[in-house]
Amino acid sequence: MSISGKTYVTGSGLTGSARDFRVPSGPDLLARGDGFFAWQEGRRQNGYWPYSRSTETRPGTACKARDDRGNPLEGINFSSQDYLSLASHPEIASVAADAVQRFGVHSAGSAVLVGNTASSVALERKIADFLQMEELVLYPTGWAAGYGVIRGLVRSADHIVMDALAHTCLQEGANASTQNISLFRHLDLEHCRAKLEGIRARDTQNGIMVITEGLFSMDSDTPDLAAMQALCTEFGATLMVDVAHDLGAMGEDGRGHIGIQNMLGKVDLVMGSFSKTFASNGGFVATNRRAIKEYLRYYSPSTTFSNALSPVQTAVIGKAFDIVASAEGKALREALMRNIVSLRTQFADAGLDVYGDPSAIVCARVGRESIARMVSRRLPSLSLLANLVEYPAVAKGAARFRLQVMAGHSDENIRHAVKSIKLAVDEARIMAAVEESRSQMLAMAA
Repeated sequence: MSISGKTYVTGSGLTGSARDFRVPSGPDLLARGDGFFAWQEGRRQNGYWPYSRSTETRPGTACKARDDRGNPLEGINFSSQDYLSLASHPEIASVAADAVQRFGVHSAGSAVLVGNTASSVALERKIADFLQMEELVLYPTGWAAGYGVIRGLVRSADHIVMDALAHTCLQEGANASTQNISLFRHLDLEHCRAKLEGIRARDTQNGIMVITEGLFSMDSDTPDLAAMQALCTEFGATLMVDVAHDLGAMGEDGRGHIGIQNMLGKVDLVMGSFSKTFASNGGFVATNRRAIKEYLRYYSPSTTFSNALSPVQTAVIGKAFDIVASAEGKALREALMRNIVSLRTQFADAGLDVYGDPSAIVCARVGRESIARMVSRRLPSLSLLANLVEYPAVAKGAARFRLQVMAGHSDENIRHAVKSIKLAVDEARIMAAVEESRSQMLAMAA
């Protein structure tokens, strides 16, 4: 295909990765997307581009959608993040409507000016109490919270010690704050200790932030939070835990792995997102120090210089926390866990490996990117919406389908998902084997 007067080969769509185009060069900034676009079009034209879909109905357990070319899709939905199925809860819709009537639809300002509402002030207190923390700052998105807490507290002479699989918002916050970044092997406490020992052996004057997650979203596993906090205390470091995927959805009372591990109120900084369980965009950072709350308000750029959460969002999030903390919330978590265990068990019975421990993130391993892309092309025709995750979001050769389980999924939904993915994987592997055999025969003939 021709772009900006240059010719690009689009290819079959089964080779290459987004990493190939991450660091383009040349004097024309507006030409830097051309190579990526040609590669993307090759995938798109061959049906191997499963991203940037748009929904046409509520993101429930079944959904109508369109791909990024406008083609209709419909099926059982394991793509959306709505772990307790609260996005369509009638009480959530009711408080949203009430908030519109009282406050309108827009916060109309930064939280440091006049963007707060009575609803957002009450929400900060509600979540802080839920986490047994003293103070809390709201952010417009979870990404903004993860980026902003690091950018707000870490300076160029400070150090960051971070799990190698930490979320991109945490990586970007680190990169924007300091060059002194050390990655430790995923969940490896001893490697983390070695990094801290090395830093403190040469620098006792500057700060260290240690960053991990309560539940890692690609591998569905969790660190020993008590051991990590003890390690940070030993070396005079500050621990920050991202609880985006487990808060509300995990644990008997919905307090995630911090609650499960008896660490409520004991972690230095807790950061999270509302978009997985609490039916809204938005994020937060919780602390036990009022001074840190006030400092972040004015020195964390992603909240200081952003519009505050809308009054509709804060009302929705507040009601979602009420449900999470109620008997209904407990019942929804129990239903969610039944679905999680059932899905993982059925994948195993079908001969498909899944990653990590039981959580609302069930990642079915495929392996080779080319096979995973063939599977992604097949699934819509089998009436299944599931997200392909591939390199560089995960390691090369470790492509997977990340199914996001909801409390509202039925037994039939789960059976359908496993049956569809198993069929598509088997078909793709057969096609790949046939193509490899054909290529070998042609090579021998040549």
